Amino acid sequence: MSRAANNQRTAAGRGVAFSSSPVLEVKLPTWRSRFVLFLLFAAFLALMARALWLQGMTTEFLQKQGANRYARTLELPATRGKITDRNGQVLASSVPVKAIWAIPDDVLQAPKEKLQKLAALLEMPESELRKKLDSDRQFVYLKRQVEAAVSEKIVALGIAGIETRKEYKRFYPEGEVMAHVVGFTNVEDIGQEGIELASEKNLAGKTGSRRVIKDRLGRIVEDIQAVREPHDGKDLTLSVDSKIQYIAFTHLKEAVEKHKAKAGGAVVLDAKTGEVLALVNLPTYNPNDRSVLTGAQLRNRVMTDTFEPGSTMKPFTVALALESGRVTPDTMIQTAPGVMTIGPAVIHDAHKQGALTVAQVIQKSSNIGTVKMALQMPPQEMWEMFTTVGFGQQPKFGFPGAVAGRLRNFKTWRPIEQATMSYGHGISVSLIQMARAYMIFARDGDLIPLTFQRSSETPKGHRVISEKTAKQMRLMMESVTEPGGTATQARVAGYRVAGKTGTAHKLEGGRYVNKYVGDFVGFAPVSNPRVIVAVMIDEPTAGGYYGGIVAAPVFAAITANVLRSLNVPPDSSITSIIPDNSVQESM
Repeated sequence: MSRAANNQRTAAGRGVAFSSSPVLEVKLPTWRSRFVLFLLFAAFLALMARALWLQGMTTEFLQKQGANRYARTLELPATRGKITDRNGQVLASSVPVKAIWAIPDDVLQAPKEKLQKLAALLEMPESELRKKLDSDRQFVYLKRQVEAAVSEKIVALGIAGIETRKEYKRFYPEGEVMAHVVGFTNVEDIGQEGIELASEKNLAGKTGSRRVIKDRLGRIVEDIQAVREPHDGKDLTLSVDSKIQYIAFTHLKEAVEKHKAKAGGAVVLDAKTGEVLALVNLPTYNPNDRSVLTGAQLRNRVMTDTFEPGSTMKPFTVALALESGRVTPDTMIQTAPGVMTIGPAVIHDAHKQGALTVAQVIQKSSNIGTVKMALQMPPQEMWEMFTTVGFGQQPKFGFPGAVAGRLRNFKTWRPIEQATMSYGHGISVSLIQMARAYMIFARDGDLIPLTFQRSSETPKGHRVISEKTAKQMRLMMESVTEPGGTATQARVAGYRVAGKTGTAHKLEGGRYVNKYVGDFVGFAPVSNPRVIVAVMIDEPTAGGYYGGIVAAPVFAAITANVLRSLNVPPDSSITSIIPDNSVQESM
């Protein structure tokens, strides 16, 4: 053994440091190890500070975030109130359905065959389904308002991440017949048109909610609490009678098809209560299937469309002349030679009549006779009469879309404008405005508000003309439907009826064109008026266009059936009627 080896052994035995070996000696500076130790100490301090912050200062936030991973607030939908007609016939009700929603990441893990079946049940291409699922969101609706039978088949597929949610779908038993009255709701069950929109607040109710715990797969494992109980919407009883609505719809549809018209409208009012018994528009739509829906179908023309009423305005001018004492029913007015000039404008009668009594001016529908009475009165008087009955005023019966029409202030009237407005030109009204205005003739001179809800109370009105003037006007307007009048086709067997025809050119681009609106407004029975019926045919292109030809027969058919439906006793001994088409009313 060498001497060096002996020395190393001796050193080891004496406890010499291992690092004293020149081979194993550490040459790093001392401060470096101390720096690492300092960093470790600082890291521990930071972790302690963070732990204190999380546990002491942000406990509420962290608990909320944790709860969001397993706790959910579920909406409890309220059942929308039913809509019924005045006799309890259901017009709109809510049917329970399901909304199908998905957690995209989970659903995309399903086998292709199941996704194909899911797409088929949802009635969509598989590509569209995958497009919906290709989302960063954790929640997507696949389809709303799915029938219960279909949703059960979807659940039976057993696809992870597919869930259902209870909701309601509106069903309308009367379909297109009642569409413009009832309206419809959207996919969120919110009213969009008609009564559904007008009474949204009462019908909708208030949704409720509850807190639940869900597992990783979205299944409810525990109820925590009911946060808010749902409150169902209130049922609504309308003034509309579904039988009368069907009567009006059927006869209006026949007329529109017969005359190949662009559109039509009809409204039936209860003269005693102001209740709307029927409101019909064509074209219409089926609120249960709105997959193909146009603006023309949606338009509630009775409410939203205005037109120049033509000769249906004449009774108001004549009534004002009678009320002011300027004329009597027997006052003679010379209408020859059937032409009248006011400034550069010329007014014509459709037929030369010669001297007519005021009653005959209404019966024959003389423009010139009406104008001569109108020009005896200050413009302000006429304007006050028109506004009092509601023309140019926004209707106040709570129905969406109802328009005011157009009636300029009397201060801007020129003589020719006063003249033309007296027989229904230069003024625009809606059909329901005109129907309501005729109440002053059917109700002995007073005017009451309209309502779409069934009413048991006697409405309070305000007087517009005297009872004497109203009765005189009823007799004059009855003569319109008698031989020699302009609306003999408006007569109803067994009942005395009264009314007035109207025909007017349409305005397009500020100019009159060769397109017409024919209308008729009347009431029955004359001895004790019960119903007011107004009919409008827009742009008839076959079989004539005068109101006495296209609208009066519809009035007669509707009125006859409505009076019998309401069990109104006859007030006439007439057993047969032979139509007299020899007379047509003036423009």
